[in-house]
Amino acid sequence: MLSTRANRHYYAARLNAFRTRGADGAPPTVAEMIAAAGRVGGLNAADLNYPDHFVRNTPATLGQILADYGMVLNGLAMRYYTDPGFAIGAFTNPDPATRRAAIDLTKQGIDALAEMGGRLMTLWMGQDGFDYAFQADYRQMWDDTVAAIAELADHNPDIDISIEYKPNEPRAFALMPDVATSLLALKEVGRSNTGITLDFAHVLYADEMPAHAAQLVSRHSRLLGVHLNDGYGKRDDGLMVGSVHAVQTVELFVEIGRAGFEGVIYFDTFPDHSGLDPVEEARTNIRLTERLRAVAEGLANDPALATAIESQDAARSQRIVAAALYGA
Repeated sequence: MLSTRANRHYYAARLNAFRTRGADGAPPTVAEMIAAAGRVGGLNAADLNYPDHFVRNTPATLGQILADYGMVLNGLAMRYYTDPGFAIGAFTNPDPATRRAAIDLTKQGIDALAEMGGRLMTLWMGQDGFDYAFQADYRQMWDDTVAAIAELADHNPDIDISIEYKPNEPRAFALMPDVATSLLALKEVGRSNTGITLDFAHVLYADEMPAHAAQLVSRHSRLLGVHLNDGYGKRDDGLMVGSVHAVQTVELFVEIGRAGFEGVIYFDTFPDHSGLDPVEEARTNIRLTERLRAVAEGLANDPALATAIESQDAARSQRIVAAALYGA
């Protein structure tokens, strides 16, 4: 995991957010998306998708492109949805050969990650779930997934395997829908190189409080990734940081600071869904994050706030937080 520099986090952004078409209408190459991210100023890390971003690029080539734009590799994120064979599941697929293909593909991603000097492999298993009652053998799905994660963790113990949970989409019900279920799975996996990635909008979607989820992760596992964004809790909106839930974002920063999280802050936002300029949107995410982090740092050791929280005096705590955010 990358450490902070001068007490500031590295920042990364969703690379596909920069997938704007050129004048000729052609989709951009991975190198062009990285170049666009490099124009933001302040993005100093990147996550790549496997296998999508490696189809026409070797790990060495991608590593050099990142270096050319002053970025370091944070990690890779597996993307199974590009293969229609995984539509009804990767690790939960009823076909043993398809499950083996998903595991082997992930091992290839782990090998590419290691070749590039990265340490974090993120698994978002949106396709692993079910849509109907009497469709799934829940016990078998669970056993197959736990076994797959354990095998992947053992493939290279120097690589961290992180679960990014989400309640649903594309499946109606995800097998790993929330923090508690994900922690139960990792307890059964029983490997020290595993943990959780918290995506702010996913956490809201799961009807959870982000700081509470972070505290549970740091108590029972390892917080390996933080994806910042925002939303209204009804779906994965991917809005700009703090645009809806500024107070909850500040509280999350306080909690991850206490937990000693020193990893990359990854902006998993969707400017392309709203027709926003991705460069300007990323710059705004950085500015908002810096402001909210500064507020969190001021509140982390505030004795008046600590006293209010100790007595669960919400009226007092809200006045203190509001003054820090908006002025007295």
